[in-house]
Amino acid sequence: MPRLAVLGGVAEVGGNKVMLEQEGHVLFLDFGISYKRRGHYYEEYVNPRAALGLLDLLEMRLLPPLEGLYRPDLHPPFPFWERYRELPTYYDLRGAQVEGVLCSHAHLDHSGYISALREEVPVLTSLLSALIMKAIQDTSQPDFEQQVVYYSPRQARPDSGLLEPCKGAEARQRPFCVFSSHVTDAVQRFWQDIPAARGLASALLKPVGEEMQLGPFYIRHFPVDHSIPGAGAFLMEVGGIAVAYTGDLRFHGGQASASQAFAQALGQVARRLPLVLLCEGTRVGDEHQEPVSEEMVAQRALSFMQETQGLIIADFGPRNLERLAIFHRLASHLGRQLVITAKDAYLVEKARLADPSLPPLDACGNVLLYHQPKLRVQRWEQETYARHRHRLVGPEDVHRHQDQMILCFSYYDLKDLPSIRPRPGSLYLYSNHEAFDEEIQMDFRRLRHWLEHFGLRYVGLPREELNWRVPPEEAGLHASGHAPAHHLMQLIEEVRPHLLVPLHTEHPEWFAHRLKGSATSVHLPQEGESLDLARLLG
Repeated sequence: MPRLAVLGGVAEVGGNKVMLEQEGHVLFLDFGISYKRRGHYYEEYVNPRAALGLLDLLEMRLLPPLEGLYRPDLHPPFPFWERYRELPTYYDLRGAQVEGVLCSHAHLDHSGYISALREEVPVLTSLLSALIMKAIQDTSQPDFEQQVVYYSPRQARPDSGLLEPCKGAEARQRPFCVFSSHVTDAVQRFWQDIPAARGLASALLKPVGEEMQLGPFYIRHFPVDHSIPGAGAFLMEVGGIAVAYTGDLRFHGGQASASQAFAQALGQVARRLPLVLLCEGTRVGDEHQEPVSEEMVAQRALSFMQETQGLIIADFGPRNLERLAIFHRLASHLGRQLVITAKDAYLVEKARLADPSLPPLDACGNVLLYHQPKLRVQRWEQETYARHRHRLVGPEDVHRHQDQMILCFSYYDLKDLPSIRPRPGSLYLYSNHEAFDEEIQMDFRRLRHWLEHFGLRYVGLPREELNWRVPPEEAGLHASGHAPAHHLMQLIEEVRPHLLVPLHTEHPEWFAHRLKGSATSVHLPQEGESLDLARLLG
């Protein structure tokens, strides 16, 4: 009978890893990085030692001890599994048939540790998510933890046994299957190219439609609304039981109808099969908060930008392409130029291969590309600058024409402000996530120091003196990627699952409290606990 184990995302937001098993066949739902747990031990200049491969990730409980699942070239050159075999989270998968990883979307807290999996384990996701994952990796530092789409094989040095990249070896690409009926030649060309000198042992993207059979698992993929395009949810049928996984979703964004269609499909399935719902609960603490929609963000942002003389800096976070499209529309309305970074341009270009509704940079007369001054320019940057050479602007251009521009920067781009020299009274509009941990709170302190040094007016920033909340008069500049509590209750009431397992939440007990006495039973999982679904369903 089907068994399920939640290996990450238990009483925490992010790090989702769920294992579904049926008679020796194994399927994973997401395989992400727990940034909160990682932040307990590591930070920007203290990282797991790549030269020892899996060791630090296993020892610090960043990866679950799943023997037989991980890349052999990341195995330390000494026996190490013995120390983990007695842990309650240990599973021996050496004889299992690992069918693949169903990846809900491209955020690294759901996808990042795919980098550690054996090369032959297939990843199944939406076409847009696959392209975003590759674009993110192409434009990132070659960190072995984040080599999701392709990786550099490692080998042990003869003198020390430490692991180092194989000199001259091609990068190796993982098998990706996409929930799509067709993949264009342009997509395949992008997929088989990496912006580095070394070659790539590539594999074509394989389209599989929106439903498929993997071993004993019948799988359906559903697009849902989230703060990154391409997000999806899954419905599996196995052993006479239906298992649904929400991934991250909301009902107040531009693709809300997709989330509603997912809910309606689950309700239909629950009437013919016992249904287990693996449900995210990021915002169940927002019991009485109405969600801010993306259109509300646009209206609030416009109200602050209309009264600004000087430069406008819009910080809406990386990979939020829906928000980028909103600021592109606002720039047109205000008669300003939208200035984006090379990373933004690269991501939009590649995502447009799957989603032509995104702004076409080559046809947008009011989009400029910021040419960041630095000594070392990566190949992907060189090619992006070359494609858009007629729209490049540097720091001095932004300084001279700052009252005509909206500059899309984040905290990590602030180092260029001494070159740009924004006029005092210019606006920094923060349209991004909250201060949900101590590390991000420290970033906010530094951010305010930067803004106050240059005399910038800022709105939308969480304030330390307000217990890291946004002043009420500045609220409404960010739309969460997650459904609030009452929307999740509407989902549950419509679906009527027989069993609910909460994950991706710091408050799993909320579900047990709210559903007490209802037809839906709630199981609060322990990390690594093997659940017999038939027994739990009674």
